[in-house]
Amino acid sequence: MNATSIVSGIELKLQKLIDRQKELIEKVEKYRKEIQELNNIHHEQTAEIIKLTEQYKILKLSKTIETKEGAVEAKAKINELVREIDKCIGLLNT
Repeated sequence: MNATSIVSGIELKLQKLIDRQKELIEKVEKYRKEIQELNNIHHEQTAEIIKLTEQYKILKLSKTIETKEGAVEAKAKINELVREIDKCIGLLNT
């Protein structure tokens, strides 16, 4: 084997490595974009869950107020909400 064929072999292997590196970089970028999209979807769904949970609490409270059996629970919830509002007002005043 002469030096030219050795150098050619090394160049060929080096080119294959460079091509493979480019492929891997492209894959990494693709996966980063996919992760970002999934994170965005996750945040949107988390916000939707929070919104729906609050709506559920409001609906549950309104149903509780409508029935006689839930009057005590409704009063407790209203008192809790009033305390929370008072605390917020206190924070705003400081």
